[in-house]
Amino acid sequence: MSNSSSNTQFLLLAFADTRELQLLHFWLFLGIYLAALLANGLIITSVACDHHLHTPMYFFLLNLSLLDLGSISTTVPKAMANSLLDSRAISYAGCAAQVFLFVFLMSAEYFLLTVMAYDCYVAICKPLHYGTLPGSRACVHMAAAAWGTGFLYAVLHTANTFSVPLCQGNAVDQFFCKIPQILKLACSDAYLREVGVLVVGVCFVFGCFVFIVLSYGQIFRAVLRIPSEQGQHKAFSTCLPHLAVVSLFVSTGMFAYLKPPSISSPSLDLLVAVLYSVVPPAVNPLIYSMRNHAIKDALRKLITGCF
Repeated sequence: MSNSSSNTQFLLLAFADTRELQLLHFWLFLGIYLAALLANGLIITSVACDHHLHTPMYFFLLNLSLLDLGSISTTVPKAMANSLLDSRAISYAGCAAQVFLFVFLMSAEYFLLTVMAYDCYVAICKPLHYGTLPGSRACVHMAAAAWGTGFLYAVLHTANTFSVPLCQGNAVDQFFCKIPQILKLACSDAYLREVGVLVVGVCFVFGCFVFIVLSYGQIFRAVLRIPSEQGQHKAFSTCLPHLAVVSLFVSTGMFAYLKPPSISSPSLDLLVAVLYSVVPPAVNPLIYSMRNHAIKDALRKLITGCF
């Protein structure tokens, strides 16, 4: 295929060659997907219906669950369909949509986690001002900024990626369309136009990471100054779920994109892609609800109300 305009479809990486393993992958992904839908759906419904949870922290948690639902729905259903139908094909438009939605939702989630770090900082370091600083209007503006920035970044990335001529076939070495794998199909040196977008992205990622680290530095200093052990425990329980979610998100993403080429292999790349694109959306609701009594009470009320 000479260029991107002649591509009508791409071929994704298959999980397995044998029919039995393909069906096993289908049922495994179906279980993870349904668990993620149920867990994130329960958190969204609980926060929306329980007025006790109408606070900045749970407002941002609702947005996080929406982004997790979107991100796992972008990649997993197509992978399940291909495993079930013994196919590898994805249309050109479907591939472009996957790239756009994945970059949009993952970058918006990262920006939202940065906003949530600020929310934790205000809640613990400036508790007397917590009712005024992240007010309802400010929370909506910060969440909208996270969604909007992710959207613009995704538009820029997708437009740059799919304007590059492709001369190296149409086989994408991943179970969903990823920008690095698509750029491997580009004509020689044509991918260099993407470098500018990547530099902007790295600056954003590094800036958000530094902000999160500095915020938690201030948070831990403030917590250690609390005289009572009970007060320290309460302060830690406020920020530790967010810190765990950030650590999972950043560590899997960094390993995926910064691992040495010497240890790279198709099977390892596939495993890492599953770790950072499928596992966090399914695990994040558990992290936030495991030690959060308010969420547990809201879920209990919701479930008892339904039955």
